[in-house]
Amino acid sequence: MGLFGKLFDKKECSVCGGEIGLLGNRKLEDGNLCKECAAKLSPWFSDRRQSTVAEIQEQLAYRETNQAKVSSFRTTRTLGERTKVLLDEDAGLFMVTSARNWEEANPDVLSFSDVTGCKLDIDERRTEIEYRDKDGERQSFNPKRYAYSYDFYIVINVNNPYFSEIRFQLNSSSVDNDEETLLDGPDAMRRPRGGLRAKAGGMGGGSLTSNAEEVRSSVEYRQYEEMGCEIRDALLQIRQQAREEAAAAAAPKAAVTCPYCGATTTPDASGCCEFCGGAING
Repeated sequence: MGLFGKLFDKKECSVCGGEIGLLGNRKLEDGNLCKECAAKLSPWFSDRRQSTVAEIQEQLAYRETNQAKVSSFRTTRTLGERTKVLLDEDAGLFMVTSARNWEEANPDVLSFSDVTGCKLDIDERRTEIEYRDKDGERQSFNPKRYAYSYDFYIVINVNNPYFSEIRFQLNSSSVDNDEETLLDGPDAMRRPRGGLRAKAGGMGGGSLTSNAEEVRSSVEYRQYEEMGCEIRDALLQIRQQAREEAAAAAAPKAAVTCPYCGATTTPDASGCCEFCGGAING
């Protein structure tokens, strides 16, 4: 049967040993992976095809350990709307998920110190606004007119052995003021898509060739911009805090004179004299 026959050959998952059904195979660099095992990998992991069986097994062990971290995670602060950044400030941990059932989704639990950067990425796109002439043909305005739309993404750079970036969208649909991009004629008034109310002025009533400024000043645009800035600033702040705490812990402790026994001592982790146990800092 040649190559065609090999397509229907039964394959075995190189990780769990289970049989892989038709269309259920996920190729690895040196083996095969069933969809059930693939579903257990981190949602932020994207290098499956370049991964070996051993590397996938290591990640699945990491994901199993992560499950215990999810169970003990206690949210103290929530950022975002659909996909949320959840902070456990007492434990210095965070995770990013849109799932309601954490146990099932098993979102990666990361340390504040794992954050290496964070930015708000606003994706701008433009679509030409056209009109239909009397023959029903699409025509461009002169000068050309454009409708702008925006999508808001948070990009978190992290130090993790299985992924280096967490990227997710804040808005569920593009922010575009529902601008209609195909009008009934050259003199047609602007209207929201699917709506009946005409918009006076602007591109429909004047000579403006872009609605970018109008969209960027809308309530919806400002809402997602502020949401993104809040998430970015919070993550950059906790990253800085984690770095400062690590630097303080690594800094050599200065020797002081114990007020109780008079010895020159380097305070222990509790701030006490290493000789008499007296509290150096009261």
